[in-house]
Amino acid sequence: MKTVVRKVNILIIVLLTAVSVYAQQHKTMISGKVVSKEKEIIDLATVYLKGTNYGCMTNEQGIYHLHAPAGEYTLVVSAVGYETIEKPVKLFRGERVKMNVVLASSVTELDEVVVVSNGVGRVKRSAFNAVAVDTEELQNSTKNLSDALSKLPGMKLREAGGVGSDTQLMLDGFSGKHVKVFIDGVPQEGVGSSFGLNNIPVNFAERIEVYKGVVPVGFGTDALGGVINIVTNKKKRKWFLDTSYSYGSFNTHKSYVNFGQTFRSGLMYEINAFQNYSDNDYYVDTYVTHFSPDGNTTDKKKIEHVKRFNDTYHNEAVIGKVGWVGKPFADRLLFGFTYSNMYKEIQTGVRQEAVFGEKHRKGHSLMPSLEYHKRDLFTKGLDVSLTANYNYNLTQNIDTVPYQYNWYGEKQYTGSKGEQSYQDNESKNKNWNGTFKVDYRLSRTQTFTLSHVLTVFERSNRSDVNSTSAVSDFTVPKKTRKNITGLSYRLMPAERWNFSAFGKYYNQHSSGLVSQNADGIGNYIDMSKHVSALGYGAAGTYWIIRDLQVKLSYEKAYRLPSNEELFGDEDLEAGKADLNPENSDNINLNLSYTHRLGKHELYVEGSLIYRDTKDYIVRTISSFGGKSYGSYYNHGRVKTKGFNVSARYSYSHWLSVGGTYSSMDTRDNEKYLEGGSLQESLKYKLRIPNQPYRYASLDASLYWHDLFAKGNRLSLTYDSYYQHEFPLNWETIGEASSKKRVPEQFSHNLGITYSIKNGRYNLSLECKNFTDEKLYDNYSLQKAGRAFYGKVRVYFGQ
Repeated sequence: MKTVVRKVNILIIVLLTAVSVYAQQHKTMISGKVVSKEKEIIDLATVYLKGTNYGCMTNEQGIYHLHAPAGEYTLVVSAVGYETIEKPVKLFRGERVKMNVVLASSVTELDEVVVVSNGVGRVKRSAFNAVAVDTEELQNSTKNLSDALSKLPGMKLREAGGVGSDTQLMLDGFSGKHVKVFIDGVPQEGVGSSFGLNNIPVNFAERIEVYKGVVPVGFGTDALGGVINIVTNKKKRKWFLDTSYSYGSFNTHKSYVNFGQTFRSGLMYEINAFQNYSDNDYYVDTYVTHFSPDGNTTDKKKIEHVKRFNDTYHNEAVIGKVGWVGKPFADRLLFGFTYSNMYKEIQTGVRQEAVFGEKHRKGHSLMPSLEYHKRDLFTKGLDVSLTANYNYNLTQNIDTVPYQYNWYGEKQYTGSKGEQSYQDNESKNKNWNGTFKVDYRLSRTQTFTLSHVLTVFERSNRSDVNSTSAVSDFTVPKKTRKNITGLSYRLMPAERWNFSAFGKYYNQHSSGLVSQNADGIGNYIDMSKHVSALGYGAAGTYWIIRDLQVKLSYEKAYRLPSNEELFGDEDLEAGKADLNPENSDNINLNLSYTHRLGKHELYVEGSLIYRDTKDYIVRTISSFGGKSYGSYYNHGRVKTKGFNVSARYSYSHWLSVGGTYSSMDTRDNEKYLEGGSLQESLKYKLRIPNQPYRYASLDASLYWHDLFAKGNRLSLTYDSYYQHEFPLNWETIGEASSKKRVPEQFSHNLGITYSIKNGRYNLSLECKNFTDEKLYDNYSLQKAGRAFYGKVRVYFGQ
C-alpha cells in the first residue's frame, strides 16, 4: 500500500475553502508531477508552501495543483520512502507555474513517522501512542539524549549521580529494563555504558521517538513499558562537519565531532566521535562515620556537607561507517565499526550510606556492524531491512584495598581486602544481534510487516584474586539466546483513519549460576531455563475533526528478563537466573489537537494509561556478608493507572512554550501471600516503593533573529522539573517517624545561545539547578547542586 507521506502535518490534510477561493480569484497556481529517480509515479506525496496554509497531495498520476497568492515561497515535497526536497518558487499574479519534482529514495525504519509542532509533537500517522522530540533546538546546549527526553509527557529521568552514573528512564510508570532503547531501529542491548542515554550528546540524533506501552512489531522487541528510538540524520549530504566542546562545573569536559561525505557515485562515509569526562566532585549531605583509635562513631542525626572524592568518570567512543546509498542493489548498504572505552570510580553502593575510596570499574567495547535496506526488492512493494552486529565488551571490577573510607576521604585499615567485596574480576561479554524486517504493500490500503530479532549473549569471567566470596567467584559461563518474531497487518483505507493488528512470539533460553537463597545471594548452582510466550495487540487512530485525533491501542505484552537481572553485573548487582518473564495487559487512550493559525501554532495532547502486570520483576536491596547488593525477584501482580497531559504553543520562530504533567499510580495487586497462603498481604493495594508517581516539566524559549547581523540569532531558554515526594519502602512497614522518603523537588535551568551566520558558529552558556535545590533519586542518592557550563559549536556543510 502507498502509505501516507513522511512530512504530513495538519496543513496538508484539508485545503481551507477560503484559501482556495482567494487563490482562484487571482488565478495563481503552481502544478507539476512528482516522480522517483527511477521515473515511477509517486502518488499521495505531500506538496505545500513552507510556513503557509497552502498545500495538497498528488493524485494517482503523481500530479498536484496548488493555488496560492502571488509571492516568493519555498515548495516542500515529501513522500514516505523518499527524501524530502525543498525548492524556491516565485508565483506571479494571474500566471500558472509548472514545476516537476524528482525524489530520491530514502530509508525510514517506520513509515508512519511525521514529527509536527515546534520541538515536541505527535508521531502523527501512527496508530500507536507515540510522541517525538526534534533535537535541532537543543544541539547547541550541553544536554545529552536523556535530558532531551525529559521534555516528553510521561518521561522521567532518574540518575544515581553525576556524569556517567547509572541512569533509568521512567515511562508511564515503568522504568529501567521495561523501556528498550534503539538507534535507527537497532536494539542497543549489551552495547556498554558508553552508549547510555546520559552519555550520548544530543547532537548525535536528529529526533527521538517514544512509543509508549504498545510497540509496533517493526522493532521486534519485548519492551513492556515502551521503546525509545534515536533517529540519526540519513539525508544525503555532499559534505559536513559538526564539532563542539563544552566545559563546566566539577571539571566536566565534553566534546563531539561528526563529519562525512557522500559522493555522486553513491559512495559515502561518516565518522561520529564523542567523549565525556568529569570529576563529579560535588557536595552531598549525609551522616559521616568518624574514625578514632578509641572506636568509630556515627551519629545518623547529624547531617554534614561533604564532597565526593572517588567519582571520576570518562568515556570515549568512535563510530565509523562506509558504504553506498541510492544504488540499484541497495538504497543503503553500510559497514560500520564502533570502539568505546570507559573508566568509572565507584563512590557509593546502592545507598549513599556506603562510601568507597578506591573501588573502580573500567572496560572497552569493539563492535563491527552491517546495515542493508532496499525498497521494492525483486518486486514493487517489497521493502527489506537487515542489520547485524557483534559486540565484544571487556569489563573489569576492581576492589582490592584493605581499608574503610569515610566521607572526608579518611581511611582506616581493616585487615580485610575489599571495600565492598574482594575482587579483581574480568568479564568478557559477547553480544550477537541480528534484525530482519520485511514490509509488503499488498495494495494502496494494506501493508504486512514481518520482523525477527535474534539476540545472543555470553559472559565468561576470570578472577585475578583468590576470592572467598561466592558472589564474585563464577566459573560457569552465563548465556542467553532470545528470539522475537512479529507479524502485523495495517489497513489505511482513508486519510481519516487507519488500523493495525499484530502478533508476537517470544522465545528465550538462559543458563548460568542461580542462587538457592531467598535473598538471591550465595549458594549458587548451575541452572538453565527455557521460556516462550505469544503476545498480540491492535491499534487504531481516527480524526474526529480536522485538528482532533484519537488513538486507542491494546497489547498483551511480554518482557523477557534482561542479562543484568538474570546474571547481575559481577559487582553491585546480584542476578537471579530463574526469573520468569513479565507479562502485561497494556491499554492506551490518547487525544491530541494540533492547530496552526498564521504564525501561531498550538499542540495539546492527553493520554490515559492502564497496565495490569503479572510476574512483575522488582529490584530490591539485599544483604550478604554485611554488604548491600541490588537483587531481583518476581512479585506477582502490579496494576498501574495514570494519565499525562502536555501542551505547546509557538509563535512563528520567536517563541516556544510547553509543559508536561504526569500522574502514575502503580500499586501492588497481589492479594494473598506467596506459597498458596490465604492470608492477605500487608502490601496489597499499596503504592510500589522507590518510584516517582507525580512529576512535571516546563520549558520556554525566546529567539531574536538577525541580532547585530543578518543570519545571527540569540536564544534564551528556561526549563524546570518538578517531582512530588515518594516513599523508599512499603508505606505500611515500620514506624511513621522512621520511614524514608525522597523529598519533593523543583529544579530550574537557564541557558543562552548566540548563533552566527545561520548556525555556523555557536556559543552557549548554561546554569543548571540555579536555585541550588537539593535533588535526590534512587534510594535517596543525591545529585549535583548548582552548576555552570559553556559550549562552543561549529557546523560546516549542508
